Amino acid sequence: MKRTDQRYREYVEILNRELVPAMGCTEPITIAYAAAKARETLGAVPQRVKVEASGNIIKNVKSVVVPNTNHLKGIEAAAAAGIIAGDAGRVLEVLSNVSEAQKAAIADYLALNVIEVCRAQSDYVFDITVTVWAGADEARVRIVHYHTNIVLIEKNGEKLMDQMLDCYRAPAQEKAEQPEDCLNIEEIIDFANSLAVEDVQPVLQRQAQYNMAIAEEGLRGNYGANIGRVLLKTYGERVSNRAKAKAAAASDARMSGCELPVVINSGSGNQGITASIPVIEYARELGVGKDKMYRALALSNLVAIHQKRCIGTLSAYCGAVSAGGAAGAGIAYLHGGGLKEIAHTLVNCLAITSGIVCDGAKSSCAAKIAVAIDAAILGYAMYEDGQQFRAGEGIIKKGVEATISSVGRLGKVGMRETDNEIIRIMINAEEEK
Repeated sequence: MKRTDQRYREYVEILNRELVPAMGCTEPITIAYAAAKARETLGAVPQRVKVEASGNIIKNVKSVVVPNTNHLKGIEAAAAAGIIAGDAGRVLEVLSNVSEAQKAAIADYLALNVIEVCRAQSDYVFDITVTVWAGADEARVRIVHYHTNIVLIEKNGEKLMDQMLDCYRAPAQEKAEQPEDCLNIEEIIDFANSLAVEDVQPVLQRQAQYNMAIAEEGLRGNYGANIGRVLLKTYGERVSNRAKAKAAAASDARMSGCELPVVINSGSGNQGITASIPVIEYARELGVGKDKMYRALALSNLVAIHQKRCIGTLSAYCGAVSAGGAAGAGIAYLHGGGLKEIAHTLVNCLAITSGIVCDGAKSSCAAKIAVAIDAAILGYAMYEDGQQFRAGEGIIKKGVEATISSVGRLGKVGMRETDNEIIRIMINAEEEK
């Protein structure tokens, strides 16, 4: 693949667009972003707030700490934080600059105002509408499909921005090819090998810096279930364990409201952590140098994005599984692997862990990340030992692309009702408290 090729430029663009910084779990942060934008549109602190959220948003917000709120959780806290202290211009870093006075004001706002929360009457997996009122004025902001995709801004019935028709086209009406549709494992490897590192170094360097920083903080502090520390204490300092422990520690810190940013992948901080930290840790252990590390990171991130294109932004399928497999691909590449080694590593990993469900963002995500990375490392070790899972065994198909499609169908279509049942269980459990 040549630097001047359109495909090369598309791959660089995908990395630059997807690997962006975010502070906090991205679903509550998106609510804060929508709320900050709604308040900005209203021009006043609202007296009444209504948040309509799809089931997957409810699932991913209810159990995580919203950063810079003194450890508040839930949709109401995210909305209040966005209203009182959010900077909509910072997008997914909307809560990155909150003063102590504002933290207290967030709690006061929640105590004095009712924020109505209800499930969106929508067929879309990712759907958030925040409506705010002050006196006779009303403003509304809607985000659909992915975390920064504002499709509607409205004030007093006047549509200041309306992209509803573009956003709500049925799949059959969408353009024949989106940028991510060009991804495939063979070309991703070709891209990594031919990459002019300076084209992606700024974004990958930031990913390495941010994600390793929160990993180290996760190991130092007391966050969530402290999975990283448990792993190191129990299994020692081998690189295979450090890769799991540091990724888990980063997730535990993030789920517990750590006020450090991460660079995300496919809209998810946990997936950004999982796709990057093991690759960085192995690159350091192997002493391959930064050039090779950046190539492996580019490969790992693109493999993760490729898998998620088939699964969708939110699903009952745990995103750590696809990101863990991508990290395994990056680790195989660092060891000198080509298409055969990388494809077998990924297929082996998916055969092991594709049954893990997503029951919302919370501290157990850290443990699931550790399991996914362990499966990826095992998948590579299996290939090195001449072992593999074969087509026809469960959902595994002949060839890596067919297997990715098979798993994507499982996550997007087959687990749809599983997703609904998980949401029902979580909502009922909350009502029974």
